[in-house]
Amino acid sequence: MDWPESRTRDGKIQRILANMAKKKDKDGKGSSTIALNKRARHEYHIDERFEAGVALQGWEVKSLREGRINLSEAYALVKNGEIWLFGASIPPLISTSTHVVAEDRRTRKLLLHRAEIDKLIGAVERKGMTLIPTAMYWKNNRVKVEVGLAQGKQLHDKRATEKERDWQREKQRTMRAKNRTA
Repeated sequence: MDWPESRTRDGKIQRILANMAKKKDKDGKGSSTIALNKRARHEYHIDERFEAGVALQGWEVKSLREGRINLSEAYALVKNGEIWLFGASIPPLISTSTHVVAEDRRTRKLLLHRAEIDKLIGAVERKGMTLIPTAMYWKNNRVKVEVGLAQGKQLHDKRATEKERDWQREKQRTMRAKNRTA
């Protein structure tokens, strides 16, 4: 088949552009993490982590897509056999929530399996542990919260953790300096 040069070249360009778009879709997902609660790692010993869904309203999802959330003061509580997220601030976008009165710090229900809820209730009520959200991320176009079953750290524990972190950092610097000279 003898195609004119311009038609062949355009077809080739279209195929190249289509392949580039496919690669971009696979690689261009970016980070699925919406927010991290770095303070939780400093304030608590996190023993176990659970993945929970969150019951959200439409304007909240749009705000989360823009990355607008604050988890630093958030915690989870057990109420009537259900787990609720308190203190997570999702500020509304001005353009999306014109018809809704948005409350940015409302309580949100966490969605877990009954066995997981029972396990968490037992740990919270018997052992005196705390439920702390450590991260919020996208998974299959759904918002998930990583909830950590945690115990509060004492002041000396925080100091020991900081000392260990500083020692690891100093060790890395020394190793890098030795590798450069060798």
